[in-house]
Amino acid sequence: MKNKLFAKALPHIIAILIFLIVSLLFCKPALEGNVLGQDDIAGWKGIAQNAFDYKAVHGQFPLWNPNLFSGMPNFLIVMNGKSILPDLNAVFGLGLPEPINFFFIACICFYILCLALGTRPIVGIVAALAFAFSTYNPVIIATGHITKMYALCYTPLLLAGMILTYEKKYWLGLAVTTLGTYMLIGANHPQISYYFFLIAACVTLAYLVNWIRKKEWKHIALAFGITLVAAATGLMTNSLSLLTTTEYSKATMRGGKSVSIDGDKVQAANTKGLDTSYAFQYSLMKTEPLVTMMPNAFGNVTPTGRLDENSAVVKKLTGQGVPENSAVQLAGNLPSYWGGLEFSGGVPYIGIFIVILSILGFVLLRHPLRWGLLAASVLAILMSWGKFFPGFNVFLFEHLPLYNKFRAPSMSLVILELLFPVTAALTMQQLFFSPGAKETLKANFKKILYTLGGVAGVLALLYVAMDYGSPIDQQILSTNFDGSGKDTIGRLIVSGLKSDRSGMFGAQVLRTFAFLALMLGLIWLYLKNVLKPAIVVAILGLVTLTDLLLLDSKYLNEDLYHSRDDVHTSSFSKTPIDDEILKDKSIHYRVYNAGQDKFSSSDYRVSIFHKAIGGYHPAKLRLYQDIMERYLYGNPNPQVLNMLNTKYILTTDPQNGQQAIIPNPSAYGPCWLVKNIKLVKDDTEELQAVGATSLGDTAIVQQSLASLAGQPQWDSASSISLTKFDNDVVEYSASCNGPQFAVFSEVYYPYGWNAYVDGKKVDYVRTDYVLRGLSLPAGKHAIRFVFEPASYKKGITLSYTGSFLVVLLVLGGLFMAIREKKKEG
Repeated sequence: MKNKLFAKALPHIIAILIFLIVSLLFCKPALEGNVLGQDDIAGWKGIAQNAFDYKAVHGQFPLWNPNLFSGMPNFLIVMNGKSILPDLNAVFGLGLPEPINFFFIACICFYILCLALGTRPIVGIVAALAFAFSTYNPVIIATGHITKMYALCYTPLLLAGMILTYEKKYWLGLAVTTLGTYMLIGANHPQISYYFFLIAACVTLAYLVNWIRKKEWKHIALAFGITLVAAATGLMTNSLSLLTTTEYSKATMRGGKSVSIDGDKVQAANTKGLDTSYAFQYSLMKTEPLVTMMPNAFGNVTPTGRLDENSAVVKKLTGQGVPENSAVQLAGNLPSYWGGLEFSGGVPYIGIFIVILSILGFVLLRHPLRWGLLAASVLAILMSWGKFFPGFNVFLFEHLPLYNKFRAPSMSLVILELLFPVTAALTMQQLFFSPGAKETLKANFKKILYTLGGVAGVLALLYVAMDYGSPIDQQILSTNFDGSGKDTIGRLIVSGLKSDRSGMFGAQVLRTFAFLALMLGLIWLYLKNVLKPAIVVAILGLVTLTDLLLLDSKYLNEDLYHSRDDVHTSSFSKTPIDDEILKDKSIHYRVYNAGQDKFSSSDYRVSIFHKAIGGYHPAKLRLYQDIMERYLYGNPNPQVLNMLNTKYILTTDPQNGQQAIIPNPSAYGPCWLVKNIKLVKDDTEELQAVGATSLGDTAIVQQSLASLAGQPQWDSASSISLTKFDNDVVEYSASCNGPQFAVFSEVYYPYGWNAYVDGKKVDYVRTDYVLRGLSLPAGKHAIRFVFEPASYKKGITLSYTGSFLVVLLVLGGLFMAIREKKKEG
């Protein structure tokens, strides 16, 4: 009995060992205690530092973070949860250090999916390694997109749960679907989750058509019921992040806008979600998804890839009399990448054998998944085109629920990263391991020849027909002139670039032809009984893994690892400027970075030690974004800096990069009383009035809120001051000789900030477009602003309850599945 169990377990043990060994070897520096210097992680740690400092004192994270963008909810950065579940990321990753754990988890989850699909272990190993080491993964890991990587890791786990349920393994399906939903949503990357739900919809529809044909009504009810219960439980356990994020999104750039800003001009607008110009910023040209199988087709795969002295640009320029040194220097400043993105951070290469097997699968597979996989794959490619296929994508943007909350259409190719290895795994299983596989393969050999020949023919036609133009060409033409003001030089450069691009694409076409020939040769050797099916699959897997790892190493290599101390020193150490500012022991003030890196990913450094006007976060409050665009992006408006209580301004010398401090004694402070109120009609008038009003004397309020903002009876003897600043609780003391109106230099956020005067809850108003204002009666008053969002309290309760249900459904489902298995035995 023990020998039988061990024999059954052995292939899976071998698979786990292979995943572990490959992950360890690829990320060897991590075993030596080194870490990646990830820019996004440094940025996150920088803006989260205030929260960690707060927790060290109070034992819990605050709900509001004052150290970026003058204040925003902290639960978008880091927050406390409540669950009975352990850290399952550590469990799945065997406690391995980053980034080893990411590759290992991705392998394990995809291997589980392959087992759910009924493939042989060797097929699962090959497909899992291809999924885990697809080049998009090391690209995002090196950058620091950790939540995205975790989400990608768990997409195959959730798909496995759905497949098990749809294939009538109900109890096991319940357990895995519940766990997969919990882990995917818990990774907290909504865009990856959204793409998965598009996959789930296509897969479910494909199965549903098959069930309806067979009139399996009971199975339909059971499958949908189990999937919905499992999904609802997984969602419930993540209620804390879902509720708070959903609420916050209403007030962000992703919630739409009421004004449109163009320089000094402000116009009324009424949009929902992101602008299409912003959302479609990272779109792929129509032929560019070919990089999933031809990685260098659109230029050098490295982010800093440039042309060299062998470029056709150099030959074109020198042929027209340009000195060789000048031509080489000019070419060296030109990007090798010529696709639709603004810059190439890497390619989503999946492996040429995986893509070829997928194409064969769409032709040959006899599986309910076939059409669902094809539909989702085609949809992903169309979506990735973004602005290069506007009719279709604008329609989706305006009509597909929630789609207008996301940007970067190119990211939709993660759908292919998941589905192509799935299709390839099913294809390998059918071609080499299904009953009568060899006879079926012989019968379909002509189809295989026609399919591969069709792929080769399409690539050859593209090579001949493409004009090799790029969006960057117009910029080159408009910035490169000769002495007479003509664009002759620009035209020579573009002509040379097109020759270079043709060579790049052509080389990749030839590379593809070689791989097609190799695959046909392996199939022929198998049909001639020279190679066993397991050997064929092993060769395909070994070539694929080697191919991927060679490319992966360009994005994630030893040069990117550093000691922890070095990373901390370079990213988080105080500067003499920080020490100088921190000598100021005032309760509350802000710092504005006016240097070259303001409002960029490098602006996080100010947030480490100070309450910053800027910062780094992809989802800023809409009101604050409007203020930034109108008054802070160029030369900052002094009035706006004053109302934001900017006491110190940092400048950078462009010559030597040295920072300097400019004190701002004109800052209004944390609160002040105004002499009068200026009523405006709408957001457009209010935003424009901010730059044309003496904000220290006058508060700007919209007419619709006039009943909450009566005209003050200002006198010089009245006063207001800040007495306590504690992230979630801000207290003031006021002495008013008559009715007054106070302005507080705190960002207006309606979802949770409540005002109390002398212990009684009162209404406050949005003032000066982005701040808070409050009418005060005569007398002495204690004022408290408390951040107590109901979504957080509700989310804590639901998440904690959901964690019990996850344990119950996962363990209960596994128990019942084992019990059924024993009964069958």
